[in-house]
Amino acid sequence: MVSSDKDPREDVLQAWYMDDSDEDQRLPHHKEPKEFVSLDQLAELGVLSWKLDADNHENDPELKKIREERGYTYMDVCEVCPEKLPNYEQKIKSFFEEHLHTDEEIRFCAAGSGYFDVRDRNEAWIRVWVKKGGMIILPAGIYHRFTLDESNYIKALRFFVGEPVWTPYNRPNDHLPARQQYVKDFVEKDVSNHAVDAAA
Repeated sequence: MVSSDKDPREDVLQAWYMDDSDEDQRLPHHKEPKEFVSLDQLAELGVLSWKLDADNHENDPELKKIREERGYTYMDVCEVCPEKLPNYEQKIKSFFEEHLHTDEEIRFCAAGSGYFDVRDRNEAWIRVWVKKGGMIILPAGIYHRFTLDESNYIKALRFFVGEPVWTPYNRPNDHLPARQQYVKDFVEKDVSNHAVDAAA
């Protein structure tokens, strides 16, 4: 039986399949009709998410627990908007180039909002809208990109295990061990799991 209890994360995170129009990247780019993707479906691609207390993140016990469990020892704050980010136009272009990292990408939206686009198993783009209070973890090796939405502002906390590593590897970089591991863990994963999901 389907529970009617709404997942609280849906207040701060939404995901959907994108259309293929070349219009402004900051628009929602919904398909017609809209085709939403559940946060559980994202988790099957390795994309993890939480709803946390954006106004009290310094003392949020859940964030503290996540950091301890996952070994995030380093944190900084990045504000992406024309007024705050040096070389804004150039940076926004580079964020929107399809790329991967050899480490997880961890972002907690403390204010504003933005889109993280990720590829599904069939290479289709899924747009993940992260709003204030939303935290998202993209696994190492997943092809993705980022853009602001029409509000043109996000304040994101970035977390790392040890020293921060910023290097984006623009597609194609399928030879990297992080990409090969991602494909093995999430793309080639036994699809028989889906039959179980459908019956649940």
